[in-house]
Amino acid sequence: MTSASKTRAILIAGPTASGKSRLALRLAEELGGVVINADSMQVYRELRILTARPTPEDEARAPHALYGFVSGAIAYSAGRYATDAGTAIETARACGRVPIVVGGTGLYFKALLEGLSPVPAIDPEVRAHWREQASSRPVAELHAVLARRDPATAARLMPTDPQRIVRALEVLESTGRSLTDWQREPGRPVLVERETVRLLALPDGDGQDVIARRFDAMLAAGALDEVRALEGLGLSAELPIMRALGVAQLVAHLAGEITLQAAVEAAKSATRQYAKRQMTWLRRNMISWMPITAQQMEKIDTENLPFSGL
Repeated sequence: MTSASKTRAILIAGPTASGKSRLALRLAEELGGVVINADSMQVYRELRILTARPTPEDEARAPHALYGFVSGAIAYSAGRYATDAGTAIETARACGRVPIVVGGTGLYFKALLEGLSPVPAIDPEVRAHWREQASSRPVAELHAVLARRDPATAARLMPTDPQRIVRALEVLESTGRSLTDWQREPGRPVLVERETVRLLALPDGDGQDVIARRFDAMLAAGALDEVRALEGLGLSAELPIMRALGVAQLVAHLAGEITLQAAVEAAKSATRQYAKRQMTWLRRNMISWMPITAQQMEKIDTENLPFSGL
């Protein structure tokens, strides 16, 4: 690998349980890289097991960045991710290492390659007000409020999507402008697309067996205790960490509402559905990325990665 290629970045996107993290670690070892997280749940420190964060053994094999560094009490955003990832990428380059960005959160890759609209920071009092409203009022009622005040944005949002509805209300009240107006303004990319290698990891078949085995392994590794500790923090159910795959089902079991077996099956089913939605989004939005199957991941030749064509 030439010294020039060391400044490039490798991006690996893929649905959950597709083997992308394993590929990223191998490339980091062979190319002298840093594995940089692009998964919105793996940023949280409280859920190492249930979010399938790299193990301490993995982290000892190659440098990792942006894993488990945020409190679950914080609603981490794509805007903050773009800033943090940009810093991690530049730090890797300054050390002569290849940034290898891996994850399944499409908005994070969009933030890196296209930039995000420059919406100002939301007034904390405004944010607290609308979060309280979300916890005490039906989501359809909040959507109706948004429809009266910002019909253009309301028309683009599902009436059953409280997170995006509340976001739109926060932006409107805090900035005096519609979220739709803000989103018309172009952002500033972190990476130049032509200077990246972009790989789209594809699971074997529908990935159902891998998902089932992985969740069983998580449970054996202590996922239930992890969720018990998370629940003990008393965090708001509206926080992103509380929507991590498996959390709701295991919380229901801990509350005595369902058996452990029922919780496990429900969590596996939710994960399979999520992986399908991820794959649909990634295929639709990453048509220029190089698809790579699980079998190809095992045989990929780092010397043939298309650095020279960048």
